[in-house]
Amino acid sequence: MSDDTVAVVADPAFELDRDKVAMVLGDKTRWKILAELSGGEPRMVSELAKMLGRSSSVVSRHMGALGYAGMAVCERRLWLVPARFVVPGKRQLDFGHCLLRFPAAAAK
Repeated sequence: MSDDTVAVVADPAFELDRDKVAMVLGDKTRWKILAELSGGEPRMVSELAKMLGRSSSVVSRHMGALGYAGMAVCERRLWLVPARFVVPGKRQLDFGHCLLRFPAAAAK
């Protein structure tokens, strides 16, 4: 394995590119999107846009970046973080070489 990739323990055949992950994590909106998806529930772009107070086109562009890095996928118009990265029962995402912890969801 090269220094540019790190295997995710849950699926040794899958690798995330560290450079892509670093690029994606450098944006506050993407952090907020990942926080919303950290519970493992799929969301539509329009739903995420409303939650974040952003336009659907902006959120869609950010979802594309998350998808490019392999940190999110779109299934039937719903975006989600693949289950292999979600830490059940916690607002955490484990990408192998980095663990993202998010504060408890705000009451709605």
